[in-house]
Amino acid sequence: MARFILFALLLLFFYTILYYLIKDMVVRRKKLGREPEPEELVQDPYCQTYIPKRTAVRKRVKGGNYYFCSKECLRKFLEEKKS
Repeated sequence: MARFILFALLLLFFYTILYYLIKDMVVRRKKLGREPEPEELVQDPYCQTYIPKRTAVRKRVKGGNYYFCSKECLRKFLEEKKS
């Protein structure tokens, strides 16, 4: 009887290990199959170039959000706004 219980526990142990290994492989395969989302582009209000939103220099001016390709364009934009 003890052998049967030991055998059943070993079987349960291996089943659990295999279950989680297979589950992990399926999750990884699904993640690899996804296409990356397209990157959102924003237009620099000063030089009119399009840049990825995540890399843009951000500035809030008079309640509006503005995105710039560089600090230099931001500086020129602010100078132009003052004039």
